[in-house]
Amino acid sequence: MNLESQFIDRLAALMEHFSVTAQVFHTGALCGTNTLEVNEDLGQLHLVRQGKVKVIHRDGSLRIARPSLLLYSRPMTHHFVTDPEHGADMACANLRFEGGQQNPIASSLPNFVCLPLDAIAGASQVLDLLFEEAFTQRCGRVVLVNRLFEVVMIQILRQLMENNDVKGGMLAGLSHPRLRKALVAMHEEPTETWTLEKLADVAGMSRSVFASSFNEVVGSTPGKYLQGWRIRLVQQALKNGRPLKLVAGEVGYGSEVALSRAFKACTGMPPRQWLEAQANNL
Repeated sequence: MNLESQFIDRLAALMEHFSVTAQVFHTGALCGTNTLEVNEDLGQLHLVRQGKVKVIHRDGSLRIARPSLLLYSRPMTHHFVTDPEHGADMACANLRFEGGQQNPIASSLPNFVCLPLDAIAGASQVLDLLFEEAFTQRCGRVVLVNRLFEVVMIQILRQLMENNDVKGGMLAGLSHPRLRKALVAMHEEPTETWTLEKLADVAGMSRSVFASSFNEVVGSTPGKYLQGWRIRLVQQALKNGRPLKLVAGEVGYGSEVALSRAFKACTGMPPRQWLEAQANNL
């Protein structure tokens, strides 16, 4: 496979295994002071169509004076203060990241992202349709608005990667012109016997430069990252009822014993104990 000559879709494998789903919960004017308490498993995405909004959360406060997007990638109580009479026109949705805390997208995003709507490349038509559907009463409106929020989420990820706006972690690596090739290769082919030399070759870098650059940008060694990606895939498979002995070969481990050893090293507990703990937390 010649990755150098191919277009590389940095989000395909991520979204296939770790999807993001939206559930709209507010459309229309938001007036006065509103506090949003969020579920421990959910993020939130707010779109300000018009109006002035003061946003307050634990990391500080800011004032929104132009149409903007507010993304909370993980649970954080926040407050909106708007004109008590006219308010601000907003569309708001909860976000569920498949895999919860194990979702690599959510874990790579900042706690909070604010972007002017007109700064999101290629999003104007989607946003126009989203607002048109959100502020009218039509058959299938909620389902359509949910899907459009999910499209906007993909466009946010594109924007952050293309502008290199994420510092550290997987998304920062996917923003790097060379490291992205190695990351996508690991995501798309987890069963491959990836060595440092092979990954460096995919990235078009020397072994030493690749290793140091990967650690500096992504925040881990390539080997540790690969193990973490494989274990995340295993966790998804276990939640879906797949037997461990079948999953082992699908993620690059030669046996159930080898997978169990790697799983415990990564999570602190054997696979079955981890699965029981997940079930007890439901």
